[in-house]
Order: sequence, then structure tokens, then C-alpha cells
Amino acid sequence: MVKHQPLQVYEKQVFVSFVTGIYGCRWKRYQRSQDNSSRWECTWFVILCSSFLLLLFWAYFWLVAQNDFNEFNWLVYNRSGEWRDETIPILASTSVGFSYITFLLILALFHISLGQQLNLYWLHKIGVLATLLTTVSGVISVDDIWGDEWDILLLSLQSTAPFLHIGALVTVTAISWLVAGYVVRRERSNFQVMMLLIYMVILLAVYLAPLTFTCPCIMDRHSLRPRPDIIGRRGAPMLAPENTMVSFNRALQYGTSSLEADVTISVDGVPFLMRDRTLKRTTDVRKVFPVRQYDDASFFNWTEIRSLNAGQWFLESDPYWTVGTLTARDRSRIANQTVCSLVELLRLAARANGSALLNVRRPPPEHPRYRSWFMDTLWAVQKAGITQKRVRTVTWTPDTDRGRVRGLPQTANEKLSVEEMRQRGITSLTLHYSKASHKDLQEYLANNVSVTVYPVNEGWLYSILWCSGVPSVSSDAPQVLRKVPYPIWLMSRNTYDFIWITSDLVSFAVVVGIFSFQKWRMRGMQSCNPEQIMLSAVARRSSREVNIMKEKLIFSELNNGLSSTEELCLYPENGYATYSHGELSH
Repeated sequence: MVKHQPLQVYEKQVFVSFVTGIYGCRWKRYQRSQDNSSRWECTWFVILCSSFLLLLFWAYFWLVAQNDFNEFNWLVYNRSGEWRDETIPILASTSVGFSYITFLLILALFHISLGQQLNLYWLHKIGVLATLLTTVSGVISVDDIWGDEWDILLLSLQSTAPFLHIGALVTVTAISWLVAGYVVRRERSNFQVMMLLIYMVILLAVYLAPLTFTCPCIMDRHSLRPRPDIIGRRGAPMLAPENTMVSFNRALQYGTSSLEADVTISVDGVPFLMRDRTLKRTTDVRKVFPVRQYDDASFFNWTEIRSLNAGQWFLESDPYWTVGTLTARDRSRIANQTVCSLVELLRLAARANGSALLNVRRPPPEHPRYRSWFMDTLWAVQKAGITQKRVRTVTWTPDTDRGRVRGLPQTANEKLSVEEMRQRGITSLTLHYSKASHKDLQEYLANNVSVTVYPVNEGWLYSILWCSGVPSVSSDAPQVLRKVPYPIWLMSRNTYDFIWITSDLVSFAVVVGIFSFQKWRMRGMQSCNPEQIMLSAVARRSSREVNIMKEKLIFSELNNGLSSTEELCLYPENGYATYSHGELSH
């Protein structure tokens, strides 16, 4: 009895070797396997997918939070006492980690597509765990320091949701290739049915997601309200030191209609501009008064404050990475800046026919001007010669003190109901962008309440607020908002509905086509003899394209061993070998 064994033909599989080699350090053919992956490796695949989703969320958060990076650095400064740009290491590590995890996930998906067994290399497992733990610790830290900023994620979806929907459609449509290849196999299991159902639910959810979107800029162009006025928040602090005369002048050059500043009262009753509780960050108080560098700024007299330099810190720390764009003349002016008084700011606003928004910080109880700070502020307004109607104050004080600033329009920095505003005599609101929902803004505007949203430094956020009808925004970057002549991505409802429905139909057609092709492909593979495929491959390909490994023939006979008359014959032109007992057979 003779059993014939055809020669095995091995093609060069460079791509497979690349995928399995980098993912699992399995560069050789004999190291690879097409068996089902173990539960342990499937668990690591789940961890890899979870890490990718977490990093995707983390990267998106920092992308939209770029609107307020300086606020994050300021909060960290208040805790550590040292000014550093903490966003640089965060962005660098996020970029590296996201790229690394994404690359591994793509390799894992190729494993599944090629039918290769998952086997993540141990060094990659350490890398995945390190990236995951680093990201989790980062999320916890941000939640502790900057917890209010999470609200920007929902706000940003008002602008990015239509585009994220297109990206999600492309992703779930591409994944259908893997899902179809898995569920159309001859072997049927409950897990396959469950995977198919889960995929169909996700696909349906993505198709119908636009029904939940709230996008202010999907509207009729004729309903668009006037462009929001831009208020220079501490001037133009990206181009010059905050709360200095050169900063306010730069803001006016970029078309701001109003100037916003932080006001502190000195020990001798002079209102001056200072954001921090101390003078350490924005002046050279460490050189001039080293013993008092941690003292409250309000306990210095005006002569002492005026002697400090308020510009050199900006050139040294470069908080917005803009110092390199300044001319030599601008640097010289900045280096000679001093602390600005409230009177100087108001006179500048009056000359520019503008207005002022003042954030007045009440002195501590032990301060000699604790009970007269409001009179000091009113005195500065009268001395500057600006009409009181053009000066709004945001006072961090109880309502009993709010009414004592007579003659100045009052604004609140917290979200209040319309009824509360009327009872407290407040005429306008100044809200952080994370607290300004589209629904609340529409209610305020319907009741003729003036709303100013801060800080608005990115074009996409400015566009959302423009479409929502906000009358004014406070910005650290008036030079950026000036370049937004029209809301970004403004489109009519009919136009967006057409894009949405068309995208869904195209995706559905592609998914159906992929499932049909995979089913047809699987039937074709099941109807062919693997030996015939192997032999035909040899006949079609030249010796240059394939490496033929000639293995020993496997045979079996009733008698053990071969006799002396047994012969072995090889027919290279046919691609197989035979042997006979006694005489040649082929």
C-alpha cells in the first residue's frame, strides 16, 4: 500500500512576518499558529482596546481644552508655588502613548484579519500596562485640580459631533470586514451570534446618533445674530504681560470693544491691576522685596508696587510660546512695564471710546481698606473721567456689599435664574464657558439678559457662541478671534440631513457588500481541496516566487521498512514525489 505526499509549498509572507514579528516577536514561520487565541491573550486584547479608548478620550479632552491651557497652568501654580508649563509633558506623553497603543491595536486587528493567533510580546504587555496606568493617574489628577473642565467635552460636541459621526461611520464600516469574516465560518456558535448582534446594535446606534445632536451652527443663515463683541481679558496676554498698559493697547489694536481686568486695593487705597494674591509670579518682588514675596499684594502701598517690574517675567517664562514672534522693539517695551493702576486702564478705555469689565477682589478683613474698597473703586472711576455706565463690576462679595458700589452696573459671575437676577438687581451675567449651556443661553436671551462668556480663545468655541446668539465674549486671544469672520461649519438643517442620510446609506451598502463577499469567499474556500490549491500554486508560480521545501515522503505499508527494490522518484515538473515497491509507479 502506497501513500503519496505532495511537496509543501511555502510562499514568502513578508507582511505576515512583519505583523507577527512586531506584535509578538514571532518572526519565523514555525513560531506562528492559526489556532484560536487563548483566553489570556484575548484578555490582553481587551486591555489593549480599553487602553486605546481611554487614550482616545484623553487626547480629545486635551485637544478641546487647549482653549484654556493657561488656566490649568495657573491652577497648578497656585498649588506648587512655581510657574511651569505643565501642558508640555502631558501633551508629549499623550501623543507617544496614543501612537504606541494605536499601532499595537492595528497589528492586533491584522492578526484577526489574517487568521493569526494573538500572542502579545511581554515587553509590549509592560508598555500597555504602563501607558494605561499613566493615563488613569493623569485623569485622576486633572479631576482633582481641574474638575470643572470636564464640562467642555459636552460643549465641544456641539461643534464636533457631525464630524465625529462621520469618523464613527468609517470605523464601524471597516470593522465589518473582521466581523463578517468571523461570523460566516462553517462552525456555528452562540458566541458568533452574540458578536453579530452586538455589532448590529452598535451599527444602528451610530446610524441614529445624529438624532441626539444639539448643534447651534446647524441653522438657517438668515437667523444668525450679529457677531459677538470681543472683550480683551487682561488685555492681550498672549502677546504682552497680562494687566499691563502694553497688553491693553495690543487688545485695542485687534478690535476689542471692551477691556477686562482684575482689581486689587493697595494698603493706601489705590486700586491696581493684579490677578494673583501675591506679586511673585508677575513682578520682580523676589529681587526688590525678597522677604515679602509671599505677602498678599494688597498689603503693599502704591509706591512700593509702582517700583516693581511687571514685564520681565513674561519674556523669561514665555507662558503662551509667543515671545519668539515679538520684535526687538516690543521686547524692549515689555521689559520696562510696571504695574498698572485702575485709573490708567479706565483712561485708556475712555480714549478708545470703549468700556471696562472689572473683577474687583475684596481685601482681607485685617486690611485697612476692608470697609472702603468700594469707595476707592468709585473714586478711581470718577478720576479717570469715564462715564459710569461704561464700567461694569464683578464683585466677589455678598449682596449686602454689592449694592454699596453706587452708580456702577453690576454683573454676576455665577449662573442664576432670571427671577433671582431681578430680585438681586443684577443686569448681566459673566459665565465660564463650561457653565453656558445652549438651553440656558436661549432662556437668558429671551428675557433680554446680557451674557458674557469667558474665556473664549478658540475659533470653534467662538463659532458655537456666535450661533447661540451670545452678545459678547471675553478672550485672552483677540488676535485669534479676529480671524473668524464667519461661524465655522455653519450649514442649514436640510444640508446636514442630506449628508447624514447619504453617509448612513453608503455605509449600509458597504457593510452588506462586505458580508456578501465574505460569505462567497468562505464558500469558495470550503469547496476546494487544499492539496489542489497547493499544487496549482506551484504550477502558476516560478521558482523565483516560491521557496519549495522538499520534505521526506510519508508512507505506510503492511510490511515494516523498505526492500532493496523500493525506489524513490521525484517529478519536479509536477510538483510531487512517489515511490513504488518493486517497480516505479506514478
